[in-house]
Amino acid sequence: MSDSTPSTENIVLTGFMGSGKSTVGRLLARQLRFQFIDTDSLIEERVGMEVRDIFAKHGETYFRERENAVLESLLNKRRHIISTGGGIVTEERNLQSLKKLGWVVLLKADPEKIFERISRNKKRPLLATDDPRASVMELLEKRAPLYEAAAQFTIDSSNLEVDGVVDLLAKEARKVFGWRQPA
Repeated sequence: MSDSTPSTENIVLTGFMGSGKSTVGRLLARQLRFQFIDTDSLIEERVGMEVRDIFAKHGETYFRERENAVLESLLNKRRHIISTGGGIVTEERNLQSLKKLGWVVLLKADPEKIFERISRNKKRPLLATDDPRASVMELLEKRAPLYEAAAQFTIDSSNLEVDGVVDLLAKEARKVFGWRQPA
């Protein structure tokens, strides 16, 4: 294991909402025979309400605290694909935790493609604005350097099918972790 090899065999998917983290994560977990964890789902389970309701009732600060607690609780996991919430990188304390957790992969996509993907989902609390498109563009611009700082590998899913993203990540994971290639 080299210095650039993650200490745990986890793959941590980061990126903006709508970049494909959950979809890719589930399929990648199945292909690699890993367990799949979605941090937002874990927060919902632990708090007992959906993310949008957490934001509405308790605010973003409360949600980010729950997000950090969930991230910290995963540090002993091994052989998991972990899909993180789009804003997890906005907390400085999470950046090092992400890297301790495993190989951090940034899934990104063209802003218009992202908006197209997420505009159909009314459960996105950060899009409950008068101009959701402008909110997406502003958040993407603000978070892009944070995603880049956290990532150890980046893939642009704008023009790739989900299966292509999954196959590419499985191939790269084999290299990163020093696993044998399938016959």
